Amino acid sequence: MNEHGIEAVQERLTDSVLALPGVVGTAIGECDGEPCLKVLVVGKSQELAGEIPATFGGFPVVVEETGEISALDPLGP
Repeated sequence: MNEHGIEAVQERLTDSVLALPGVVGTAIGECDGEPCLKVLVVGKSQELAGEIPATFGGFPVVVEETGEISALDPLGP
């Protein structure tokens, strides 16, 4: 599968999964040498995994546990 349009597919995936409890973001990655989409979650669970599609827009989707993600203060500590 080529990467043409993966950014638009990621945007649609983000819109569909970001409201799920525990989802903190999405990313474009590489899985087995091919482009894939990643759904970033605080913690993996069977319930959450059941809500996230295995493929989206023709790309495989992988759930990646990241923990909480926070924006950094641009002014520093």
